[in-house]
Amino acid sequence: MMNMQNMMKQAQKLQKQMEAKQAELAATSFYGKSAQDLVQVQVTGDKQVTNISFNPAVVDPEDLETLSDMTVQALNDAMNQVDEATKKTMGAFAGKLPF
Repeated sequence: MMNMQNMMKQAQKLQKQMEAKQAELAATSFYGKSAQDLVQVQVTGDKQVTNISFNPAVVDPEDLETLSDMTVQALNDAMNQVDEATKKTMGAFAGKLPF
């Protein structure tokens, strides 16, 4: 059985590795898009929106509801990518915990 001091050292090492991976994710850009790429968004791994771009074909002052729907679709796509990357990256640590 592992002694308490070794368990604490291993836990501290894992914590540092997790913090590094979280920082790496936060610095990563994810790109979401709506149907036909008419709206595209860029978000960081800590879910900060850094850019939204609209294809001129979708900008219709008479139909702002469609533009809004496509923007939401693109944002959700990007956020889902962040969630999947986070699960994949951080989930790898679950099996390494010493307790």
